[in-house]
Amino acid sequence: MIRRTAGMLAIAWALGFMWFALALPQPADAERTDAIVVPTGGNGRIQRGLEVLRAGEAEKMLVTGVDLDVRPGEFAAEFSVEQELLDCCITLGFSALDTRGNARETAEWMTENSYSSMRLVTSDWHMRRTAVELSDRLPDGVEVLRDAVPTQPSLGTLFVEYHKLIAAWLLHLG
Repeated sequence: MIRRTAGMLAIAWALGFMWFALALPQPADAERTDAIVVPTGGNGRIQRGLEVLRAGEAEKMLVTGVDLDVRPGEFAAEFSVEQELLDCCITLGFSALDTRGNARETAEWMTENSYSSMRLVTSDWHMRRTAVELSDRLPDGVEVLRDAVPTQPSLGTLFVEYHKLIAAWLLHLG
């Protein structure tokens, strides 16, 4: 009985990993939301958020998990952001240290601003876990459009992230 259960768990794990690695989330189409949320930590994320913001697909953008040492002027210079856009439309969030913190910071910002829809911009391999973490914290009724930034993650990155996703799901269920 124990061998059979262990074998079934191993097969489920392997099939789940194959699904996770081969069916990474994709970029979203043009669709308007109240806000854009971009967790720091991956190449192309902030650039994609700015692209969507400049296209008028949302009015505001939160960059969550910004390092405490980063100043708004440094952010603007690094990502070629006009001062007017930074002043009117971009919030730099400094309180998050990890994905759970990003979700907490995002939920607080969404609530403070009474937004009912958001575009989540993060790396394709990071999207599922970020969405699970957000689902536990966002107010009821907030719609989340997933906009994955395509990457070429290593097998090691996928392996670690798959296990983090399983842990997040288990915590979500518990």
